[in-house]
Amino acid sequence: MGDEALSAGAVARRLGIAVTTLRTWHQRYGLGPSQHRPGHHRRYTPADLARLEIMRRLTVQGVPAAEAARVAMATRPGGRPVEPATGGRSGGGHTIAVGRSGAVARGLARAAIRLDAPTMRAIVEQSVAVHGVTRTWDQVVRPVLAGIGARHAVTRRLVEVEHLLTRCVSEVFGAVPRPGPGAVPRALLACADDEQHSLPLEALAAALAERGVPCRLLGARVPIDALLEAVRRTGPVIVLIWSHSPDTADRSQLRALLELPARPVVVAAGGPGWPAEGLPGGVERLADLTSALEMIVVVTQG
Repeated sequence: MGDEALSAGAVARRLGIAVTTLRTWHQRYGLGPSQHRPGHHRRYTPADLARLEIMRRLTVQGVPAAEAARVAMATRPGGRPVEPATGGRSGGGHTIAVGRSGAVARGLARAAIRLDAPTMRAIVEQSVAVHGVTRTWDQVVRPVLAGIGARHAVTRRLVEVEHLLTRCVSEVFGAVPRPGPGAVPRALLACADDEQHSLPLEALAAALAERGVPCRLLGARVPIDALLEAVRRTGPVIVLIWSHSPDTADRSQLRALLELPARPVVVAAGGPGWPAEGLPGGVERLADLTSALEMIVVVTQG
């Protein structure tokens, strides 16, 4: 057995997940250790680890576990991706899998793959008008972004598709009418330092606007010093720091807010990047848009 083979505990520590999660992925999806010697526990090889890293990255991005496992298992030994069948037409077309999402998400995915910005905007605008921001985000936009992420993990393609779709969705969410100038924002939203995925916060700000709740949105990659200065100057009752990936979920940012002399009533860690356990005491973990929306409405309107 080679020196590079790892135990389950070592792999879990390297990935930043629980050993029980690792075992679940093994039992349900076959993402287990492949190296075995009689009389010894099985060990994870570098190829096994590469697949598990894909699995972790995709699940953090919101890809359903079964789909993430399918993508991970389609990876060649050594971590080199296999190009799956695209289902596209001859000439280089591709499809974006959106799972069990409905026709609207499938239509958005088709428009995205064509780089058809007017149609993307029209689909998202219509969905927001009929169903609201939260349902549009959860059932239309997020499944398409997750599908793009899953394909990118395998092919390293579709970056241009993700960027254009993100821009179109951002424009639609930004156009949702905000409360008037007399409304005082009591919520402050910011991405963690080095976190570039601000679209979920833009969706949250738009969903709050639908409820008549104003907020301040600082956007992507907010250094902690800038965030603390904004809190001192505006005195929000709730501050939410968004992290899309464990790589940007720095607990020191939360502790800095908690240590302010005039700290916010609620300090919240929003997004899938933050761990389910181990956050500083007094921090609320809000993993998705709906929970963040409800918390902010209660705190600011109470």
